[in-house]
Amino acid sequence: MSGRYTLEGVVRRYRESRTGRMIEALRVPDLAIAPGEIVAIAGPNGSGKSTLLEAMAFLVRPEEGRVRLDGCDVWGTGQVLAARRRCPLLLQRTVLFQMSVRNNVAYGLRLRGADAAQTRRRTTEVLRLLELEHLADRGPRELSGGECQRVALARTLALEPEVLLLDEPTAHVDQASERVVSKALRELHARLGTTIILASHRDRQTTALATRVVTLVDGRVVASANHPTVPQLP
Repeated sequence: MSGRYTLEGVVRRYRESRTGRMIEALRVPDLAIAPGEIVAIAGPNGSGKSTLLEAMAFLVRPEEGRVRLDGCDVWGTGQVLAARRRCPLLLQRTVLFQMSVRNNVAYGLRLRGADAAQTRRRTTEVLRLLELEHLADRGPRELSGGECQRVALARTLALEPEVLLLDEPTAHVDQASERVVSKALRELHARLGTTIILASHRDRQTTALATRVVTLVDGRVVASANHPTVPQLP
């Protein structure tokens, strides 16, 4: 099976504000992710998880190396905007628009030209999937942190992405919201075969969702292992 992602000699650096020195944040000589995998990027805070996700979302260009998507050297061929649309990244703290939950979820569909019937159908589906129907007419200021994160995820899932990147998707939510988010991701994967890549430092979350765990330490891949089984969610 051809790789959905292939990273070759990827290096990311940034300039330290205090000293002005260039710091190497990420060095990945070789990493491949197949279509339909659910991969957890695990590691302690500061290990490079978010930096790796940003590179895979094509938000930043590596100083060295290539990030290929379905065999295409995205930066080299100038296909960056198209790749960003295919590979949305959901951050830990996502800002919602000052409009109802329903309109937040529908926003991306309307922006991409979906007709009214398709927008209504997909919005209804993801509101139900993430157990947000009863909040559909509320605004962001009336929601808890966990509810806001579920709305942000619903807005992304409504687009039915072929790749979904998530940075600590349940780090700031309660257990009930964590259960709903995990269930929604499983259903998305089962229905569409979406490639899901999530960063997490929480063992419970990676065990519950991932079919493979890639461990980062100091910006380097130190382990990559398949899960023998994936436990059923409650």
